[in-house]
Amino acid sequence: MHRRGLLIILSSPSGAGKTTLSRDLMAWDPSLKFSVSATTRAPRKGETDGVEYHFKSRSDFVSMIDNGEMLEHAKVFDYFYGTPKAPVVAAMAEGRDTLFDIDWQGGQQIRNSTLGKDVVSIFILPPSIAELEARLRSRGQDSDETIKARMAKCMDEITHWAEYDYVIVNRNIDEAAAELKTILSAERSRRDRQPGLIEFVRNLNHEFEARMTGVTQ
Repeated sequence: MHRRGLLIILSSPSGAGKTTLSRDLMAWDPSLKFSVSATTRAPRKGETDGVEYHFKSRSDFVSMIDNGEMLEHAKVFDYFYGTPKAPVVAAMAEGRDTLFDIDWQGGQQIRNSTLGKDVVSIFILPPSIAELEARLRSRGQDSDETIKARMAKCMDEITHWAEYDYVIVNRNIDEAAAELKTILSAERSRRDRQPGLIEFVRNLNHEFEARMTGVTQ
């Protein structure tokens, strides 16, 4: 039975495990389509257009916004970031689910869009603030000042947890991954997610009636 594709929004403060969980989910189900954002910043060394980002000029990006071609967008410092709408709509029509690794602001825009009824939003929480800071420090990439700034941003992001459909506390990455897969499996099976279900059940009833009356198809 054909069904509409879902828009799976995964958000969390930095260090809560969102990236690891996204990769695990993609490995579990290769049919998942990962949403590639568009940006006006220049490509960094090793980045390829259409892989890490869709790199756009500022004028092209603004035109896409004006023409309603962006599902969500935001300006971060001097650059625009956003999600092109067309690939998401195409995936939905094919019955493929799209995974979004975005913050609460982007998630809010998508939930409030015309595609909002097909959104499943999940927020990942750390087991504690001490553990969150420890994870950020274990990367060994940031100065104390940067980590302090990241922690302040994390505090703001966590205040939006109640806006999501589901919340997973990532105490153990394997357990959190299992919860995530359970949520996706359940959402895919919801009655209102399967537009072909009425016809399928109608055919079952016809088959049942034929057997009861002794009429073979």
